[in-house]
Amino acid sequence: MEWEDSPSHVCRGGDKRALAFCCPPVKPCPILYALEDAKLTPQDYVDIKQRFGEKTRLSHGEGTCFGSLVWCCKPSKPCPLRDIVMKKIEMDVDEYMQLKKQLSEELVGSSDTSTKESIKALAETFNVTEEEAHNVLLECGNDLKTAIKILRMKNLEL
Repeated sequence: MEWEDSPSHVCRGGDKRALAFCCPPVKPCPILYALEDAKLTPQDYVDIKQRFGEKTRLSHGEGTCFGSLVWCCKPSKPCPLRDIVMKKIEMDVDEYMQLKKQLSEELVGSSDTSTKESIKALAETFNVTEEEAHNVLLECGNDLKTAIKILRMKNLEL
C-alpha cells in the first residue's frame, strides 16, 4: 500500500492525519477534535478538501455519500459506493492511498511530525522508551486508541 503508516480513522482514535478520510463536519463527532488539533476551522477543512478534489481524481464520486472520493474513508473500511466509483474510473487502492496521503499533507503537514508527536506522547504518558511506543503503535496499525489500551494494560501488569 502506498501510505504504509496511514492512521486509523479519526472516529477510531486515529490522529489528525486521518482527516483525509473524514466526511464533512456535519454532526458532532471526533472530527471536531482533530480539526482543533490541526488548527483548522470546519470551513477551512471543507475548502481545502474541495480544492484538492478539483485538481485530482478524488473529484470523482457521483453516487458516494458526499459526491466525491475526497470525502471517502480508508479502503480497510468496507464501502461498496466508494469501491464502485474506484472501479468505474479504474483507480486502484495504491493510487487512492497516495492521493489521500497528499491530501493529508495539505491538511496537516507531513505525517512524520504527527507520528513522532504520538510516539513521544505515548512514551511520556506510559513511561516507556520511544522505541517501545513506536513498536506498539505499529502493531496497532497506527490506531492510537488501541496503542493506549495496550500500553495501559502493560502498566497494570507491572
